[in-house]
Amino acid sequence: MPQGPVSPAVTVSVVIPCRDDGAHLWRCLRALSAQTLAPTEIVVVDNASTDDSAEIARAAGVRVVFCGERGIPAAAATGYDAARGELILRLDADSLPDPTWVQSMVDALADPTVDAVTGGAVFHDGPARRRVSMARLFLGTYATFATPALGHTPLWGSNMAFRRRAWEDVRGEVHLDPELHDDLDLAYHLGRRHRIARVSGAHMRVSSRTVEPRRFARCFRRGAGTVFAHWPAEIPPARWVRLGLRGRS
Repeated sequence: MPQGPVSPAVTVSVVIPCRDDGAHLWRCLRALSAQTLAPTEIVVVDNASTDDSAEIARAAGVRVVFCGERGIPAAAATGYDAARGELILRLDADSLPDPTWVQSMVDALADPTVDAVTGGAVFHDGPARRRVSMARLFLGTYATFATPALGHTPLWGSNMAFRRRAWEDVRGEVHLDPELHDDLDLAYHLGRRHRIARVSGAHMRVSSRTVEPRRFARCFRRGAGTVFAHWPAEIPPARWVRLGLRGRS
């Protein structure tokens, strides 16, 4: 896989959970090969795919790890555990990162007070005139729903990054239920002790299939389920107080 300049200062792992998404994965890996700053490694998690996803990843020369437990939470955790880099960057198989994506995430995590970052996106398919506005509406809805529940910036799995030591700090706490959102769940656990920041600019294009009615309904159901999985201990007022006290300590 062609690669750009590699940063000598930090090691970077890109993790891609994938199940039966070979066509999208190929385009994602091609976009990753054009980064201005090449990652140290790319880890594709084959979540018991029945298509050629694993073969596509191997042909591209990236690491493939197998996760037999179905669901994004288990697959993502398997990838994070396998990652060797100091920084772990996460996107999905249907994501198309801009050439500066890796560099933008590394730059954002150069701030020693920040342990996780997340960015936005635009759609790369669907009606051309609505790709930006629909993506903003989708992500805005997510932020409106998740930010008050968390008391801080949420993570979004199609465009996020965090320090490996931060993952190791919460690894034993995260949920692996396939009916929960792994990114929102991770934000709950990281946010207790680690600062999460937003990366300006999109730097990412994703598929609009997320807003198809059935997928969107499932997305909303899993989002609500993830929030409720943390109640009553993490009910918003109690969480806000704890986070406020932490900020003053």
